Amino acid sequence: MPTQPVAERRPHAVTDHGITRQDPYHWLRADNWQEVMQEPSALPADIRAYLEAENAYFAERFEAGHEALKETIYREIRGRIKEDDSGIASEDGPFAYNSRMEEGKQYPILVRTPRNGGPEEILLDCNIEAGEGYFGFGGGDHDPSHRLLAWSADRQGSEFYTLNIRDLSTGKDTGEVLEDIAGGGVWSPDSSAIYYSEYDDNHRPYRVRRHVMGTPQADDELIYEEKDSGFFVGVDETLSRRYIVIDAHDHQTSEIWVIDTHTGGPPRCIAPRQTDREYDIEDRGDTFYILTNADDAEDFKIVTAPVADPDPKNWVDLVPHQPGVLILDMILLSHHLVRLERIDGLPRIVVRPLSPRSSGERVPPEGAGEGQEEWTVKFDEEAYSLGVSAGFEFDTTTIRFTYASPTTPSRTYDLDLVTGERTLLKEQVVPSGHDPADYETRRIFAKASDGAEVPVTLLYRKGLALDGTAPALLYGYGAYGMAMPASFSVSKLSLVDRGFVYATAHVRGGMDKGYGWYKEGRREFKTNTFTDFIAAAETLVAQGFAAPDKIVAEGGSAGGLLMGAIANMRPELWAGIIAEVPFVDVLNTMLDDTLPLTPPEWPEWGNPIESRADYDRIASYAPYEQVAAKSYPPIFALAGLTDPRVTYWEPAKWVAKLRATKTDHNPLYLKTHMEAGHGGASGRFDQLKETALSYAFALSCVGKA
Repeated sequence: MPTQPVAERRPHAVTDHGITRQDPYHWLRADNWQEVMQEPSALPADIRAYLEAENAYFAERFEAGHEALKETIYREIRGRIKEDDSGIASEDGPFAYNSRMEEGKQYPILVRTPRNGGPEEILLDCNIEAGEGYFGFGGGDHDPSHRLLAWSADRQGSEFYTLNIRDLSTGKDTGEVLEDIAGGGVWSPDSSAIYYSEYDDNHRPYRVRRHVMGTPQADDELIYEEKDSGFFVGVDETLSRRYIVIDAHDHQTSEIWVIDTHTGGPPRCIAPRQTDREYDIEDRGDTFYILTNADDAEDFKIVTAPVADPDPKNWVDLVPHQPGVLILDMILLSHHLVRLERIDGLPRIVVRPLSPRSSGERVPPEGAGEGQEEWTVKFDEEAYSLGVSAGFEFDTTTIRFTYASPTTPSRTYDLDLVTGERTLLKEQVVPSGHDPADYETRRIFAKASDGAEVPVTLLYRKGLALDGTAPALLYGYGAYGMAMPASFSVSKLSLVDRGFVYATAHVRGGMDKGYGWYKEGRREFKTNTFTDFIAAAETLVAQGFAAPDKIVAEGGSAGGLLMGAIANMRPELWAGIIAEVPFVDVLNTMLDDTLPLTPPEWPEWGNPIESRADYDRIASYAPYEQVAAKSYPPIFALAGLTDPRVTYWEPAKWVAKLRATKTDHNPLYLKTHMEAGHGGASGRFDQLKETALSYAFALSCVGKA
């Protein structure tokens, strides 16, 4: 068998709060990491040699023996995808804009047609622009005059984007380029300028600039600069297109500045930042509509304020706070307010007319209660996911929503906000065939150690013997308030069709059960995330959904922290662990304020630089710190060299320490993408191959490879 790579131990002592720790794998963090993000070839030779040795070991030890299985799973998943698929056109002025995929191609093609029908015009073919290397498409935005397209791409996976301007009359780029931007591409109403954000030296988006067409990037006007390294900055616009919106935020606090495109002038602040107060805005006439958690509205409310003076003292409740009903998003149109909410762990759409009813409007619309102005779009399945979008136009009475469940492929509808009628526009096609009746979806609850009821969504093949013998893959995340939707996935079916129960644990740290569910899984309550996940696994066994020795755990990014923690806490519970770009060196990262995400992350995890209590708490669960001389399950870790979110050295250090410390002979693998970042491979088929590889590992852990 090939020899396991052994990372050299180099002395490195770190002292904080009078506590000295030894970190012998600190050298895997390149001193020139900022340069590596933009130029991977700059990685020091000794670090590259170790990462490539790990890649070679994985290729020999695992991939070579499972290539056929990986290829079979890849072909299965790809066979469930309609390769020549098209999106649904969204109308804007004289055109309808869309994107589509072609068979065998990796990337989208942006197109448009005349609004009332006519020949298709290709605006941008990303397959031509991509070339042979990494291509992270940042999107394309047409200008208000419909003459230009601003499109961007990341060529390294480091999230440094290059923005190009395309003349749609010729189909060619003009040569006007904005280099190394963080995001944006928001057009001014007269198409004369474009707003974008840029990074500081530590890869944090902190400035907004305005680029005037036809002028050098070096002359771009500075519109806003954030002085607090704990805040990130983005730029957008309201749906009415009247306001350019500059959003400064961390994970729990936000501050919004706007530029009135009718009057111009410098940006003005809607409400000065206040710790733990979040808000988003839209506008309608002389009124701002604000989604906020102000005044202890934990699950958010919607208020209005006059455009002339939107100070919080003038905020008036429009949709009052209702505990347990989390307002996730709002869409404001010329005559309607639409809310996406979550109640009892499931989403719903609520429509509120803002104008007097017209003669053709159903009174009340279907789904409304007697005498109610609002009405709710209802669904019947036990577990499902919803998404809503407004399109490009403000003056419309239609919104678009998508519906899916673990058994039901995605369906896209237009919803008429006047009549309440739904029009099915598209249903996801599974070319190789899919019958929802062949599968079961369940929502069960696991009792956590403190009595909390943790939702767990299950998908399995109908007729599967639920007698405690089935293997299971248990997925979890649990951070930043991100909920895990109960959606359809063509990939999961490759495990389910092989007898797996696919389970998603909606652990604390997400907002699956409201904002309080998030608060109970962050900072001083972070370990709830881990114990919730363990409770979910134990419940799968207790209720006969999984065999006690056949549960494979999977999570990525902050979910990779979850994987590292549960590996240390209950290693005997897992048949295997898949940790994708895992955030496992938490303490060292939170102590390094030069890293891109560290200051903005302190509200989420705590600040171990300033607080000894935060230091002790993070050290008590940080996966890298807690690696111990004991038996661990098989582990597969994946990393991206140019990842600015979870830097490559976190999984590298974790695996190196595990190799040197653990007492078992179970497989331990690290695969680092040497030309990719946080999202892994950029092409849609390359991404499927990564999923197939992870599933092959899961199958090997339960004896099905």
